Amino acid sequence: MKIGEYNKLMINRFVDFGAYLIDEEDNEVLLPKRYLTGDEELDDEIEVFVYNDSENRPVATTEQPFATVGQFCLMRVKAVNAIGAFLDWGLAAKDLLVPFREQRVRMQAGRSYIVYVYLDPSSKRIVASAKLDKFLSNKLPDYYHRQKVDVLVVQQQEIGYRVIVDGKHWGMIYNNELYQQVNIGEHHTGFIKQVRQDDGKIDVTLAKIEKMRIDDVADDILRFLQENGGAMTLNDKSSPEDILKVFNCSKKDFKKALGLLYKQHKITLGNKVSLILNSAAL
Repeated sequence: MKIGEYNKLMINRFVDFGAYLIDEEDNEVLLPKRYLTGDEELDDEIEVFVYNDSENRPVATTEQPFATVGQFCLMRVKAVNAIGAFLDWGLAAKDLLVPFREQRVRMQAGRSYIVYVYLDPSSKRIVASAKLDKFLSNKLPDYYHRQKVDVLVVQQQEIGYRVIVDGKHWGMIYNNELYQQVNIGEHHTGFIKQVRQDDGKIDVTLAKIEKMRIDDVADDILRFLQENGGAMTLNDKSSPEDILKVFNCSKKDFKKALGLLYKQHKITLGNKVSLILNSAAL
């Protein structure tokens, strides 16, 4: 039975205060009555999250925490006391402790921080740490150009956003390549630009490969036209700022998307600053 993770367990017996679930090795854990619907039967398999209660006993829940053991996540501090900060973890009956020794700066109630969730080897309790570096790999990552990765936005810097790539490595997204709003704590699909061989740092972009980007922008243009009477004032001479505001893309991609739609005979380029959707495409 994995503490701090989801487990598929079987209902072994019912009691007045809930049901006891067992794993393949007959280890038992209590699922409190408030998580039962009343439709369960003996030997039913159920997926639950298993954690330790205040007395360090394993207990199961059907609630879903914001993060499981081995994951990074943005969480809000609910309270601070003499042993550390307690985070809103998404579980009604359990907050997540960040001991003072695992705080990079002293945490304050009401503020949110990126933390890593792990099982403390000495206490066997689930805790969190804001000292992210020690949970990330220092080995040279083996990524190829344009490989799709998951990125977690961690910190805004002058040149862009520092991110965690695939939960394993530090990476950077640069401001001049951002055509969408990002916020701390968000997960995005990113693409590897390069892994610097000298220091192992990873440059990441949220922009898809060109063909995928152009197709997406073309779809957005058609949708905009359909929703706005078949015409718009934006064209290939519009300012990059106006294009970015409406279509969240660069002017270069916008012009290529216009060219694609024109070649597909889905739009006509008028003499004025407008695009007219062909009636057959409406």
